[in-house]
Amino acid sequence: MHHLDAAFNTSYFVAFVMGLFSTIHCLGMCGSIIGSLTLSLKKEIRDHKRRLIPFVLSYNAGRILSYSLAGLIAGIAEQVFSSPFGSGHGHRVLQIISSLVMLGAGLHLAGWFPRFAYIEKFGSRFWKTIEPYGRRLIPVETLPKAFTFGMIWGWLPCGLVYTALALSATTGDIVRSTFTMLAFGLGTIPAVMTVGVMTSWMVKLSNLRGFRQLAGISFIILALLAAFPWINPMAKHINP
Repeated sequence: MHHLDAAFNTSYFVAFVMGLFSTIHCLGMCGSIIGSLTLSLKKEIRDHKRRLIPFVLSYNAGRILSYSLAGLIAGIAEQVFSSPFGSGHGHRVLQIISSLVMLGAGLHLAGWFPRFAYIEKFGSRFWKTIEPYGRRLIPVETLPKAFTFGMIWGWLPCGLVYTALALSATTGDIVRSTFTMLAFGLGTIPAVMTVGVMTSWMVKLSNLRGFRQLAGISFIILALLAAFPWINPMAKHINP
């Protein structure tokens, strides 16, 4: 007889897909940050993609490191939260909460639940504390500065990042939680790297109602799989 693994073990894949679909949200938020980074560089760097790309990569490396650190914190918080309830009950409660957050994100992306954007107020106080340090790094003149700039801006309040964090908190393991956020960060790379290169095309795509609804429905499906992992065809089964 086989039993379903208690952990939502497809979290890496799900988080990566969530990152890919962040294109819609990312153009408005991260796109402006990449623009600030790019405009602060010397003209000879801005005008040559080969010299510009290392700066954008350094920024993204710092941003993804911050996501991973947030995943580490979420994993620790999950351990603290679940221990009083027992690992099974605590994990299940977090699983349901994560699913509700993912459902809200999906409805928001599809344009059916605009109030979900209020979740971004969650980290606003912390952001107001660290944001001035990011501005002090402008103009970004070196790769280490770009990396540090990315680390700071990785804490920008973002509903989709919080959704990925909610997923990472259901993994039942601190290391897995960290790598879930790493997977999410890697999924955002295509969207962020194309800003400035294919911006007009990306904006047109994100403004298509059908594309937004497709992304939203995808999130809703992922939320259902997270809430009811036993219906997930990708879920791992283990022997008792």
